[in-house]
Amino acid sequence: MKQATTRSSAIRAELGYPVVDADGHLYEFTPLFLEKLGEVGGRDMPQKYGEYLKATGSHPGWWHDMSWDERRDIRARRPAWWAYPTASVRDAATAALPSLAHERLATGELGMDFVVSYGMTSIPVMLIRDEELRRAAVRAINLTKAEQFRAEADRITPVASIPMHTPEEAIAELEYSVRELGFKSIVIPTTVLRPIPAVHRSHPDVFPEACWLDTYGVDSAYDYDPFWARCQELKVAVSAHSGTQPLLPMYGRSISNFSFNHIGNHAYHQGLLCKSILMGGVTRRFPRLNFAFMEGGVGWAAIMLNEILGTWRKRSVSGLGATDPYRLDRAGYAALMKQYGGRLTAGRPESDLAPHPTIVKPMKPENFDEWEALGVESEDELIQRFVGNFYFGVEADDAINAWAFDTRVNPYGVRLKAVLGSDIGHYDVPDMSKVVEEAYELLEHGLLGEADFRDLVFANAVRLHGGMNPVFFDGTAIEREARVVLDTKEAVAT
Repeated sequence: MKQATTRSSAIRAELGYPVVDADGHLYEFTPLFLEKLGEVGGRDMPQKYGEYLKATGSHPGWWHDMSWDERRDIRARRPAWWAYPTASVRDAATAALPSLAHERLATGELGMDFVVSYGMTSIPVMLIRDEELRRAAVRAINLTKAEQFRAEADRITPVASIPMHTPEEAIAELEYSVRELGFKSIVIPTTVLRPIPAVHRSHPDVFPEACWLDTYGVDSAYDYDPFWARCQELKVAVSAHSGTQPLLPMYGRSISNFSFNHIGNHAYHQGLLCKSILMGGVTRRFPRLNFAFMEGGVGWAAIMLNEILGTWRKRSVSGLGATDPYRLDRAGYAALMKQYGGRLTAGRPESDLAPHPTIVKPMKPENFDEWEALGVESEDELIQRFVGNFYFGVEADDAINAWAFDTRVNPYGVRLKAVLGSDIGHYDVPDMSKVVEEAYELLEHGLLGEADFRDLVFANAVRLHGGMNPVFFDGTAIEREARVVLDTKEAVAT
């Protein structure tokens, strides 16, 4: 096999350690998926799936077949279009053919050694609202990936799609995917759409337009602890990766501009899930369970950590002392109102000079501590619940990746665990051979140090998956190098 030479391959040759792509998109072969769908759900299931795509706006032609008046009438969110790289036929084929992707990894052409593949159909099938179709489609896509990528396991591992509509459904697919199909990694959707009960009773037809987003932690419709526990027992990290459903009104509803709808979308949804997992106490109850929030970058996480910490200081039980209405000197307050109120308060009754009534309304004990599930007593504990369990998928051309490692601005000098996710196969990577080259620019420009870059493109991905499952990388092309990380204190969160 001839060694390929690209700028990325030259960089990789100088590094002395592998490069792991924690979020590549190598597509499932659609004809095979439809065959599996028929085997799993019956011969009519592929047709039902096609009808579902058209009916829900998931089919590419859905928006294009409408007039502007029709789009305005239902606020038809413009979907992605021309979403796959075509300038290089080799790149286009690489996204579809595991053997070609394997060859380009093995020759060093891409400058990467190992890819965790999230596919394409793998993500939207988890969001199908019809339970029968969803279960069949998810099982079929996992069967497809297990068969399609089996021969390339030393350099490519696909993720199993796990629907999260109920813990029971999630556990069933988790068990089958890991135990029967041999998956080592999984992906869940960031949210599940739920109907608002009062609205749904009188107007069931407005769902999913009127809905709330279940993020499996705070205020969830179900107790997802059995699922988290099973993930921990089966030694699989939980990664989240999903875009917005076509009709979802929560974020970006332009009928004309896909880019407007897309910008910030992944970060928004990953942020919702991250907050819910943290504040719902999931990382307290399952301290050994790793979570990865893919394709949203790390900038939102750096901001969120600072905001959570600042809010906890003010809104935890100890912090609320500064706003406790029962501590207010009411007589002193009334005296100041009279002294400085002037014509604003002159001649008014005493009741008008009292503090605003909303601040003295009695608080029920069960509504007092919004941070109870988190169960922390110090800022250090709070930070570790966030930093210790969470990983953040970042793309190569994002300069904000440097924030993850900037100990000057992150609270207590922490480093967030960013992992390189190339997003190859999508429009934002027009040249697969430039991923490592673009990521390396942060090091060249002095925004990252050598150790930071190694964590970004290699060690953090090993900690994410190998920290849960020590044999995750056994039998792969990077087994030896991954073992160095896992056999030392490097595997511990930093």
